Amino acid sequence: MKAKRVLIAIFLGVLGLGVFLAGHMQAQQGPNSDSSTTVARPRKPGSTGAPAAEPDQPKIPSKFNKPKDGELPAGVPTFRSDAITVTVDTAVLDNKGHFIPNIPKQNFRVLEDGVPQQIAGFSLGEAPMTVCMVIEFSNRFQSFYSEAWFQTLTAAYGFVQTLKPDDYVAVIAYDLREEILSDFTNDREQTAEAMARLRIAGFSESNMYDALVDSAQRMQDIEGRKAIVLIASGIDTFSKLTYDKARKALQDAGVPIYTIGLMQSAREMADAAGYLGPIERMDFLQADNQLRTFASETGGMSYFPRFYGEFPGIFQSIAQTMRSNYVLTYNPSNQARDGKVRRIKVELVNPETNEAVRLNDDKGKPIKYKVVAKTGYTAPREVE
Repeated sequence: MKAKRVLIAIFLGVLGLGVFLAGHMQAQQGPNSDSSTTVARPRKPGSTGAPAAEPDQPKIPSKFNKPKDGELPAGVPTFRSDAITVTVDTAVLDNKGHFIPNIPKQNFRVLEDGVPQQIAGFSLGEAPMTVCMVIEFSNRFQSFYSEAWFQTLTAAYGFVQTLKPDDYVAVIAYDLREEILSDFTNDREQTAEAMARLRIAGFSESNMYDALVDSAQRMQDIEGRKAIVLIASGIDTFSKLTYDKARKALQDAGVPIYTIGLMQSAREMADAAGYLGPIERMDFLQADNQLRTFASETGGMSYFPRFYGEFPGIFQSIAQTMRSNYVLTYNPSNQARDGKVRRIKVELVNPETNEAVRLNDDKGKPIKYKVVAKTGYTAPREVE
């Protein structure tokens, strides 16, 4: 009896092992190809299992055929994202150099090459300044403890003290070559360390053109309110650039330049005492004219103080002009990319009569004013 039970157990075990092996081999081989139809598309009765060929569908006609070289399909809108946009920082100042606020947009008129332009953007605000101080410090005039040396340091230190904490300033001194004493920073300790190096002048040459153009080109891509404050005699003796090339480069850079001419009273006393000959007198007159030209053509202002008491008013005027500007933006009617110089003139007019606007003070008296803005720009060239 026991032998029969053992044989039956062995038989059932062999049978179970065979079923297991058969199932395992079937799982490895995978399903048959006949069962490859999906639920979404069941096999039709009587089919052989091979997928039926799809009938040829007619092509959908399209008007967007392959264009020829340089052509676009008809009816496709085109857009240009490279339209020329000009921004003009404009200040309206009274006869004391104070900024005149609250002038409405419709009273401004922008002329480009004599053609009125449509003003697209108009804003007024006060923003932090980015200022580069370019200081003449040569042994020609700023010898140790001379009058010009003391006046240069008074102007430089006095202007730094008027800056606000958010203002950025760089200090550059030049004689035979320019030297960056400190780069743009709002850390006043770095600025003080840079100013402390203005003690003993080196060479007797003054490369004003090179230093001014290099500084303006470094600043032309800086966003926001930016300007160069030039503290100099205005005389250039050794620059690689000529006066005409420097003017064009400064106009292209578009950075306003505020100039402070040195040694005005000293020159007048020397001239009155007979120490200045006709050549020296002409050099100084030409130097003043250069400072005025650089300032007016870039949208800045020029100052020629004779007394130390004038410096606080000059610094206040520069700060008001730089911080509070009317920002005018327009798209020129002449969009030609020819690289030519376009002349700009900003006027205050009555839109109904096209006559000059008359501004009055609080007492109703007329105010003599002037509009300070850059006088032109150079149009970009077409990219090849």
